[in-house]
Amino acid sequence: MRNVAVVQLMSTEDVDLNMVMIERFVQEAAEAGADFITIPENALFLRINPTSRAPVQPLTGPLMGRLRALAERTGVTLLVGSFPEEGPDPEHCHNTSVLIDGTQPDAPVVASYRKIHLFDIEITGKECHRESDTIAAGDALVVAPVGGIPTGLSICYDLRFPALYQGLVELGARVITVPAAFTEYTGKEHWLTLLRARAIETQTYIVAPNQYGHHGGKRKSYGKSTIIDPWGIPLCVAPDRPGWVMARLDFDYQDEVRSSLPCLQHKRPLKVRG
Repeated sequence: MRNVAVVQLMSTEDVDLNMVMIERFVQEAAEAGADFITIPENALFLRINPTSRAPVQPLTGPLMGRLRALAERTGVTLLVGSFPEEGPDPEHCHNTSVLIDGTQPDAPVVASYRKIHLFDIEITGKECHRESDTIAAGDALVVAPVGGIPTGLSICYDLRFPALYQGLVELGARVITVPAAFTEYTGKEHWLTLLRARAIETQTYIVAPNQYGHHGGKRKSYGKSTIIDPWGIPLCVAPDRPGWVMARLDFDYQDEVRSSLPCLQHKRPLKVRG
């Protein structure tokens, strides 16, 4: 993994139209030299009407098959930011981040992460979301190699829980993905701030493809898809429209950061005194 792209989408409930945009931008980024391409949370289906049902399928289903074919055709590793995977009961699916290795024959799914922290919030007069009404939470951290680089997986609201990111680093992560559909209201103040904080705390590259724009109804996403280096510096930030941006990751530089400021080695157990 060297050249990494973040794809910024304006997904809706129209799965076919979303897939056309995904295929277009992944193809463009691959032709530009990206070897690891990431797409946002809710890439294939972004719920606008609370009563709409997501196109829930297993990871062996036809929608994932089409994404695997895209990864194989472009020869890249593809992170599907999140996919509505079959869950424990008919009323709840998993919000699952899926890693596809298009460098291997038949582009296998090599890792999947089920979103742990669910976005159940109500900001008076602004927005209300209850992911737990339709989504079952995961319970396991996931780190998997991408081009030989240990890569930790997370999704959107996880970003507000730094212990998860410390756990991924303890499992060896050097890159952490944060695909999101971060809302416009919270994103203006929190998106880039939290991403930079997680990068600085973990001394990892943070790869964060986000949804952007007005999806319909009341759904608006902030955009500003970005890649941030281990010192907390954004290497690229997407403009305010669907598209993609790319950055080159330098792991020798990451080693220098970690050796000159070895805070990961200084972590000590904390005692809580009642």
